[in-house]
Amino acid sequence: MSITTQEVKEKLIEGLNLEELTPKEIDDNEPLFNEGLGLDSVDAIELIVVLDANYNVKFENMDELKEIFASITNLTKYINENRK
Repeated sequence: MSITTQEVKEKLIEGLNLEELTPKEIDDNEPLFNEGLGLDSVDAIELIVVLDANYNVKFENMDELKEIFASITNLTKYINENRK
């Protein structure tokens, strides 16, 4: 069963303690880092831990992280294609 962008947003809010946001406030195609959602490098590490714990997803090629973490849409696609 595929996960949805809504579920990924909920896990992101919960895992990164972004309680001031709701899933509706996060655009599926908005950048997660810098200008978009405003996450930083510490958040990236926490996000990797949250995704591993919730979806058993591993990020083996660190060069791909920029593209994977470009948006909720990209992240959801990666999770659906790579979770164990």
